[in-house]
Amino acid sequence: MATHLDHTHTHGDHRLCYGHPLPFGASHVPAGINFSISSTHATACTLVLFLKGAALPFAEIPFPPEFRLGNVWAMTVFGLDYEEIEYGYRFDGTHDPREGQHFDPKNILLDPYAREIGGRDAWKQAAQPGEVYPSRGRMPFAHFDWAHSRPLERPESELVIYEMHLRGFTAHPSAEVKHPGTYDAMREKIPYLKELGVNCVELMPIFEFDELENTRTNPLTGETLCNYWGYSTLGFFAPKAGFAATGVQGTQAHELKELIKALHDAGIEVVLDVVFNHTAEGGDNGPTISFRGIDNKTYYMLDSQGHYANYTGCGNTVNCNHPVVRGFVIASLRYWAAEYHIDGFRFDLASVLGRDLSGAPLLNPPLLQALAYDPVLAHCDLIAEAWDAGGLYQVGNFPSYGRWMEWNGKFRDAARRFLKGDVGVVGEMVQRIMGSPDLYAAAGRKPTASINFITSHDGFTLRDLVSYNEKHNLGNGENNNDGANDNSSWNCGVEGETGEAAINALRLRQQKNAIVMLFVSQGVPMLSMGDECSRTQHGNNNAYCQDEDWNWFDWSLTEKSAGLFRFVKSLIAFRKANAALRQPEFLTSRDCMGSGYPDISWHGTLPWKPDWSLPSRSIAFMLCGRHGAAAGGPAHFIYCAFNMFHKPLDFTPPVLPRGQGWYRFADTSLESPDDVTEPGQEVYLDGLKQLKITERSSVILLGR
Repeated sequence: MATHLDHTHTHGDHRLCYGHPLPFGASHVPAGINFSISSTHATACTLVLFLKGAALPFAEIPFPPEFRLGNVWAMTVFGLDYEEIEYGYRFDGTHDPREGQHFDPKNILLDPYAREIGGRDAWKQAAQPGEVYPSRGRMPFAHFDWAHSRPLERPESELVIYEMHLRGFTAHPSAEVKHPGTYDAMREKIPYLKELGVNCVELMPIFEFDELENTRTNPLTGETLCNYWGYSTLGFFAPKAGFAATGVQGTQAHELKELIKALHDAGIEVVLDVVFNHTAEGGDNGPTISFRGIDNKTYYMLDSQGHYANYTGCGNTVNCNHPVVRGFVIASLRYWAAEYHIDGFRFDLASVLGRDLSGAPLLNPPLLQALAYDPVLAHCDLIAEAWDAGGLYQVGNFPSYGRWMEWNGKFRDAARRFLKGDVGVVGEMVQRIMGSPDLYAAAGRKPTASINFITSHDGFTLRDLVSYNEKHNLGNGENNNDGANDNSSWNCGVEGETGEAAINALRLRQQKNAIVMLFVSQGVPMLSMGDECSRTQHGNNNAYCQDEDWNWFDWSLTEKSAGLFRFVKSLIAFRKANAALRQPEFLTSRDCMGSGYPDISWHGTLPWKPDWSLPSRSIAFMLCGRHGAAAGGPAHFIYCAFNMFHKPLDFTPPVLPRGQGWYRFADTSLESPDDVTEPGQEVYLDGLKQLKITERSSVILLGR
């Protein structure tokens, strides 16, 4: 076993020896710490050591030339207490921005592989004026007792995803938690998630970021805005300290692991929203924090003048398919999967990950392929936001390798248009309800390739989707120019909040209609935080910079909107109880079981006669009970009918086999509690021949 007596070099009072090139970053070795970092173009590297919280370093140790192997500087320093130090690097080399080189030894740089980052220990903790090194690499305490807790590896077809902002979930005073806005507080709210019935949480970015990087001012209040969402990563291996009740003690890693273990114990998977398409260093005028000063030309896409390509809308674009950068991304994801037991990853602007070194789309992107076949990530869900800000839209043709799932933006768009009564949408809704076979079947992909959603963090909440025709983003300080202009929303007759009972009743009905569309469609449903209880952002469809109580989860809504919560909870339970709604393979519209009925059949107001015409705003379908039983569920028929027309329509459901009758599970036109039942407690409709469905309503019947 090595000790400080095995040193080969000294620098002042520090004993050193040749380091190990792998793993990159700072790692424990007997009696010391191994530091390893690479740069293709640098000529020299210096390790900079601080005591925790100290303004100035206590040591700067140049790497001896013989400590460099290839393009890696590796050195073991003996006698350091990892709990007491913070570290960074200085790099020397050519400074020629036109050639993409930004080396400047005056800058102290953050290790890209830092497992923990100090300096932002509490939410909105500002850097001190003139601080020489605001965000500092640290080494977390490595041991954590997972006991027998492991990633859940739930089949994709079984997932019910809940997309959420970790701070926003519990920051509101109504949450009544001990440490609002933290990993610890979210752990207190796991019973709520279990009651709702979701079995997977998709956490918006929890990698370390600087929430204070946004210097704009809210023109309506005069308050300084922030980077609330966190899509601007500082450290790709470090959990956000400001999301930890114990961040000031430097134990955010432990607190996050406690949360993940508790979620797994509750049967809830954890998917992380990860941002590898750009970094916090921004464009030409952005700060030098890490990559820019370590190896700018390797890590970023640059034009012939050394300017940053911007396929992300955020100033820079990570050079993801450069072999060095590809290795970095894979190492980061492996670390989160292995060290934190993460179940999957959702990749922000994932089309960037498929561009070559010059920005052109690749037919066979090395990074996407490597992630799909990586042995450590083999059972992790890989979810792509299959577009980027450079105009590359790949929904339906994202390179999948049999592994990648996609946020299905076409489901969102079609469902919104159908919901508000647009004409000419019925034909497309057939495809979306079936899991989008028009997008995925020809490539041999499954319905589970489609992550179905109607709302997400990016855009209107569900309540705002039925309350606003226009975005209301003035508070973001960008003259209402930010955020999408085409939202396919409808305010039901009045813009914004109103006291008119009829309009509020219609809005509630429309929210329920959207929930029905989401949970009776094949594919994987994703619900956005707070939509289950009518959360509003007051028409702001791009609330990325708003750390305000109106942008947090208001827990009083769980009582004020108890009827909607119950409706959503019941729809999730109904989906779980009926395997026919979550098929792992595409439905065929044929009778594959000899039951006398196809696995799915389409109907209009009359059975077996769907109306595909341009003016049609109604549709119905039936899932066959025997085919459902073959999928592992009960042998029930399921009939769903949607009337998005502005007048009531009479629907005649298909005739069931002898001895069976129709039972009503849900009718969005009815008031709570009659609008929905618990699975197994459906209301028998004795002798049902015809069903009057109110305007802008939907109905679910069970045949048994």
